[in-house]
Amino acid sequence: MTTIYTTIDSPIGELLLAGDESGALASLSVPGQTSIQPEWRRDPAAFADVERQLRGYFAGSLHHFDVPFAEHGSEFQQRVWRAIEAIPYGTTTTYGAVAEQVGAPRDRVRAVAAAIGANPLLILRPCHRVIGADGSLTGYAGGVERKQFLLTLEGALQPQLV
Repeated sequence: MTTIYTTIDSPIGELLLAGDESGALASLSVPGQTSIQPEWRRDPAAFADVERQLRGYFAGSLHHFDVPFAEHGSEFQQRVWRAIEAIPYGTTTTYGAVAEQVGAPRDRVRAVAAAIGANPLLILRPCHRVIGADGSLTGYAGGVERKQFLLTLEGALQPQLV
C-alpha cells in the first residue's frame, strides 16, 4: 500500500501528515520526527478534513478530533494510546495515572511513558496532556516548548509572562 502525505503550516511549525490511500492517518509529526520517504506520494487533498480540524483546534473552536487512524503498535501501546485519547481537552493527567488506568503496575510507569513517547499522532492523540507527577512538562516528542504551547492553548496552563 502506498503512503500518502501532505504538510501544513501551524502555530507550532510545519506538520507532516502521512497515511494510507483510504485516508486513514498513520502519523502526524513535527520537523525532525519523521522523514518523508522517496516512495511516498504527496497528495495535498488527502487529509483536507484533518487539516480543517487542526485549524479549528488551533483557533480554539474545536476540542475533539474525529479522524480515522491507521492502527498499528503493540497491544500494550494501543491500550495506552486509547487511555490518552480519553484525556479531556483542557486537562492533564500523570504518567502514573495512565499506568493505573491501563492496569500496569507502578514498576511499569516507564513502559507506559515509552508507549506514550511512541505515539505517532501528535496533537490528535493528546499525549501532550500527560505530565510528570510533580507537574513538570516532560517527555514530549515534539519538544517541551510545543507541549507548553498546546497546554496553554487548551487552558490547562496559564500563559507565561515574559
